[in-house]
Amino acid sequence: MIWSLSFDPLVPVWLLLTAAIAGAVVALVAALLRLRAWPLRAAAIALTLFALAGPAIEREDREPLSSIVAVVVDDSQSQTLADRAATAEAARAALETRLKALSGFEIRTIHAGRGDGAHADGTALFGALARGLSDIPPERVGGAVLITDGQVHDIPEKAAELGFDAPLHALVTGTADEMDRRLAIGKAPRFGLVGSQQLVTLQLQDRGLATGGDRARIVIRRNGEVIGEERVAPGATVDIPVEIANGGDNIFEFAADALPGELTDINNRVVVTIDGIRENLRVLLVSGSPHAGERTWRNLLKSDASVDLVHFTILRPPDKQDGTPINQLSLIAFPTRELFSVKIDEFDLIIFDRYVRRGVLPLLYFDNIARYVKEGGALLIAGGPDYSEGGSIYRTPLSTVLPAEPTGSLFEEPYRAEISDTGNRHPVTRGLPGSSSEPPAWSRWFRLVDSNVLEGETLMTGPEERPLLVLNRKEQGRVAVFLSDHVWLWARGYEGGGPHVPLLRRLAHWLMKEPDLEEEALRLTARGSEVIVERQTIGDSVGDIVLTLPSGETRLLTPTETEPGLWRASAPAPDLGLYAADDGTRKALVNVGPPNPREFTDVLSTTGTLADLTAATGGSATRLKDIGGDLEVPRVVSLRRAADYSGSGWIGFKSTDASVLKGIDRYPLFAGFLGLAILLGAVSMVWYREGR
Repeated sequence: MIWSLSFDPLVPVWLLLTAAIAGAVVALVAALLRLRAWPLRAAAIALTLFALAGPAIEREDREPLSSIVAVVVDDSQSQTLADRAATAEAARAALETRLKALSGFEIRTIHAGRGDGAHADGTALFGALARGLSDIPPERVGGAVLITDGQVHDIPEKAAELGFDAPLHALVTGTADEMDRRLAIGKAPRFGLVGSQQLVTLQLQDRGLATGGDRARIVIRRNGEVIGEERVAPGATVDIPVEIANGGDNIFEFAADALPGELTDINNRVVVTIDGIRENLRVLLVSGSPHAGERTWRNLLKSDASVDLVHFTILRPPDKQDGTPINQLSLIAFPTRELFSVKIDEFDLIIFDRYVRRGVLPLLYFDNIARYVKEGGALLIAGGPDYSEGGSIYRTPLSTVLPAEPTGSLFEEPYRAEISDTGNRHPVTRGLPGSSSEPPAWSRWFRLVDSNVLEGETLMTGPEERPLLVLNRKEQGRVAVFLSDHVWLWARGYEGGGPHVPLLRRLAHWLMKEPDLEEEALRLTARGSEVIVERQTIGDSVGDIVLTLPSGETRLLTPTETEPGLWRASAPAPDLGLYAADDGTRKALVNVGPPNPREFTDVLSTTGTLADLTAATGGSATRLKDIGGDLEVPRVVSLRRAADYSGSGWIGFKSTDASVLKGIDRYPLFAGFLGLAILLGAVSMVWYREGR
């Protein structure tokens, strides 16, 4: 309860001030003239002016408010090491019990670190503290205590930036005898040409007691497979060459042997993801019999900036003689030896478009092409009537790699190409525009080479479900056979056309081993606060997938089919580091967070990082200790205001004077007859004294 004097003038303030000045002049003149009873006259004037000011006594009814103490618990990933999490929880419970025993204090518990986002770079306790106290007036804050390992990455430079004038304490988990080994990335490229070598710079750091010594082994893995190892001395920096094996993500994992007795081996591993970029893909296109769609393949491949096209059209076999002088011929001789013997391995894809055997290519060269395929090359046959005739390219040594054998029959009747059941699940033909309707919303074709599929997968069919597009893997290479030469009808827009661009482009890139078009693949990606597992298959079902977290913990995921041939599952990604998915046959990796996360830059617990800030507020940074199996938590005391809020074995919090106003009682001093009587009494005393 607070008493105070207030005023509510009965006349304007300017008039009251004018009257006060005039009254002071009258009183001064009377004093100078030594008039009888001048003191009484001055008192009467002052009392009258005081009454005109409307004085009143006010009584405020206030209810005191409790002081808020914030208990910030560090739930970051480094707090999960050793027994820090258990120590922090025990300290929190003991501290809250002691604070509840103090009168006038209220506890606000704030969990920070893990809740601030698994992918945040570092531990942000002070941001969480500010948010947790955002609805509390600063004058109500009695202090804050951080329960942490001391590895905090958003420490303010000055105590004034805390936003409150109260002590800050830190209770630090962990022990002073910890040691740890860390592998850090010094420099790593983001991109690299497929087949090239790139340098990754690594640093090996040992910290704490009893560190240093023998050279440590670093195991190198690419996409989960061991590709080599290096020996590095602690404290040294080493450049490790790695080869970019495929287009797309090449995930390199470097793992150093654990240091005996170290705190954790999580930061012994680092992950570098290098995007493999192919040099311009070299494609050899050989056109045989002239036909209406001869330029379809050429136009498509020339429109792709990543493709270098070499195109030859065979207009005249070498045995054709018509008497034209040589110096008048404008034709370029077909460089068969250079293309199919000397430089065949330089091509990523060879396409034969309606090729007919005319003696241009000796059979030996077809044998070279078959070898090229088996050793990792790609071959596409776009066949028409030529494929079913006696001069068919199938009647060469290429038959050993071709999956479709022509029967010799040719169907020439209108039909619409259909996607087979396998094709609906294959990335090359899945979801082609217009394929979802029945019949497909694209134009008709009028020719099909009847064939028997010997091996491989049929993705598209023609009339009576005869094979139209057949894909096959042959040893290390890939082969595709298109059993119609009417895809140009889609390109020309006949009857509305069809999706020739996505179909042919996907087909060419599948042949050239584009990772996104693999029909059997396991992929793992990070998206926000979770990881997404994708299993691509042309089979009818997939099994469970084991997800391994950076901590070594495993989770069993059961994918669900989101579209034909594509199965997905997701899981939270609570930790920074390398996640691995394994379906028993394939393995996929993804790194969550930055390559060198601040959370694991230094995992040794310390009081040094918070010592200056806590001291500036009168608080302290002390290490929690285990003595005889019992956790030692400082005593808690309440202080009004002090220079120091900590001492040996105790920490203090400020008891604030904050309160809330419940009501005000006002008692005017000159109200009613009492005020009138006082004024009349004063005037009467003046008249009486001057009348004598």
